[in-house]
Amino acid sequence: ISLFGAIFLVSKKAIILLSGGLDSATALAIAISEGYSCYAMSIDYGQRHNIELIAAKKIATLFKVEEFKIVNLDLSWLNSSALTNNTIKIPEHSSKGIPVTYVPARNTILMSLALAWAENIDCRNIFIGVNAVDYSGYPDCRQEYIDSFQKMANLATKTGVEGSEIKIHTPLINLSKADIVTKGKKLGVDYSMTISCYQPSPKGLSCAKCDSCRLRKKGFQDARIIDPTSYIN
Repeated sequence: ISLFGAIFLVSKKAIILLSGGLDSATALAIAISEGYSCYAMSIDYGQRHNIELIAAKKIATLFKVEEFKIVNLDLSWLNSSALTNNTIKIPEHSSKGIPVTYVPARNTILMSLALAWAENIDCRNIFIGVNAVDYSGYPDCRQEYIDSFQKMANLATKTGVEGSEIKIHTPLINLSKADIVTKGKKLGVDYSMTISCYQPSPKGLSCAKCDSCRLRKKGFQDARIIDPTSYIN
């Protein structure tokens, strides 16, 4: 292989943060459609909805990623969040401000792990399915945050310091949930494999009431696409 070819192969690798939900599955499909060789990472951080990890594995298999990795990182001690503290009730109605499902610094932690893996395999691209249109109001889903993390990534790594730019890709950040569903459907995402619910049943049925379920349902409705989600009722 030529030197140019080797450089091209390195640049076309991508780490995908794959939660098992609708957004991250779509981000993976977009990365593959753009010609990236994808490595998917899921994090078992003690989330109450860790059934999403099963969904992530199914999606990774569907898209035949180069490697699928589940990283175990217990964040259950961050007990101010309803996602890591089972004694806090998951909200079932919209409210103002940052919701109690916010996990302190979660995206910073997850993206740092993806960054470390990227450096380890000579990868310059990280995809994350954050969205700043139809979302729950988390501060680490905004473009300003992504821009700042990318700047940090290039200051704090051997890869960045030696002149190879690390790029954080957010292909969904300015899309509505309906736009995301429509795009993913065209790219072959099987949304019946995904789960977005914060409080699914033991059998993996979605509650249809939490913020994430409501946004998901509305996305399919607005896109006029049949929602394949299995709900409790």
